[in-house]
Amino acid sequence: MILTLSYIALFAVLGAWARYGQTLLVQTLVGRSFPWATLSINVLGCFIMGFLFFETLERSSLSPELRTGILTGGLGAYTTFSTFSLETLVLFENGESMKGLLYMFSSLFLCVAAAFSGAWFSRSI
Repeated sequence: MILTLSYIALFAVLGAWARYGQTLLVQTLVGRSFPWATLSINVLGCFIMGFLFFETLERSSLSPELRTGILTGGLGAYTTFSTFSLETLVLFENGESMKGLLYMFSSLFLCVAAAFSGAWFSRSI
């Protein structure tokens, strides 16, 4: 149990750093008028989750503790659905209902599609 918690903590730090770095990069490249950074993090995170879940379950021999650390700690800290929810709320409260709806539906569709794609990619290589 201590090993699992240690891996979760380690990978959570790495996931949070990756999230912050990607946020800075995307906002520098495309600005802040739409939550592109959070959307890109959610889509990439869902792809990685779909890929690594099956890759580490079916093809590689990671310990259960390390697997939990990567998936729960790393990707849990990296993906940002709590931020997604708040950004959606702010868009609606600012009277930008169309942006809010676009963001909600594109996040849902793209992230689920990314998880399927990651799982498919893992199984096809």
